[in-house]
Amino acid sequence: MTETAAAIAGNEPVFSDVGSGSAMRKIAVRARAGGAPGLFWLSGFNSDMQGTKALALDGWAAEHGRACVRFDYSGHGISGGAFIDGTIGRWLEESIAVFDRFCNGPQVVIGSSMGGWMALLLAREIARRREPTGAGLAGLVLIAPAPDFTEELMWKGFPPQVRQEIETKGVWLRPSEYGDPYPITRQLIEEGRNHLLLGSTIEVGCPVRILQGARDPDVPWQHAFALAHRLPGDDVVLTMIQDGDHRLSRPQDVARIIAAVKEFE
Repeated sequence: MTETAAAIAGNEPVFSDVGSGSAMRKIAVRARAGGAPGLFWLSGFNSDMQGTKALALDGWAAEHGRACVRFDYSGHGISGGAFIDGTIGRWLEESIAVFDRFCNGPQVVIGSSMGGWMALLLAREIARRREPTGAGLAGLVLIAPAPDFTEELMWKGFPPQVRQEIETKGVWLRPSEYGDPYPITRQLIEEGRNHLLLGSTIEVGCPVRILQGARDPDVPWQHAFALAHRLPGDDVVLTMIQDGDHRLSRPQDVARIIAAVKEFE
């Protein structure tokens, strides 16, 4: 057994290179071997693969003999790179690379917040491929999905003084109720415009389940409705959790997420 295979068998992190030259970064991946359909976890902005929902899904996968892959974007968790250098395109490149290298057979892709945007972009990329690869999509489970958040939920909502600081200084430190302030860069905003989805139909080629908290202060429920309107497939279900917040990490919320995943068994 190779060192990488041994690490995967023990669900220890392995590090996979993504990018080239000075842009190369080491991405931390935890890949659990198991049956199909596998689970592929995509974290939110400034979050990592050790969060409550990610660990609960990995635990469920272990209990039921299902494969599960989760990873940290560059600048997140234990991956290499700096958070301030991150962009949607950079993190999407990492998501696609990890999916292609570590997943086999049908996958249920679960994306939380920004991870929901990543999941949609990943699904669109897979749907566009002329030749199938080793992994495909059984379905998407999107938790408080935040497609286009850099534009719709950040830039358009920022007051003039914040926009000016980003434009002149290139960065603004945004306060966070979850921890230390974190940087919002001009590069993040401008590069994000290359990946906007809500202006047209989003072809993902698989069923979609959306879970949204009605009391989400970060991604309003109207955003989830706008997304559902852009998904043309008949098998799209939006579940509104009346007392749910943004994280949807309570035991009852996690149970709903797992129930959505189980629909694709």
